[in-house]
Amino acid sequence: MPKGYWVSVYRTVSDPERLAAYDRLAGPAVEAGGGRVLASGGRVAAREAGNTHRVVLIEFDSLDRAVAAYESEAYQKALVVLADCAERDFRMVEGLG
Repeated sequence: MPKGYWVSVYRTVSDPERLAAYDRLAGPAVEAGGGRVLASGGRVAAREAGNTHRVVLIEFDSLDRAVAAYESEAYQKALVVLADCAERDFRMVEGLG
């Protein structure tokens, strides 16, 4: 079964303290959903995406697990904290078989 991934590209962060609070809530929610963080922060060698502040890549056992983790009550609470403090492009994608 193909893996599922969350891919988040942060263009701007207006409140680093709220982003840190989001991280403290989102981390356990992701882990509870079976997610494994493959990349978070670190260096970004953007070529075509323009300005990127932060990139996060999280792997799940399947796309269904990725969607369920996103829709979980715990992750939804984390999103409330993130609202209006960051501009990001978030995608859930299925990996190749």
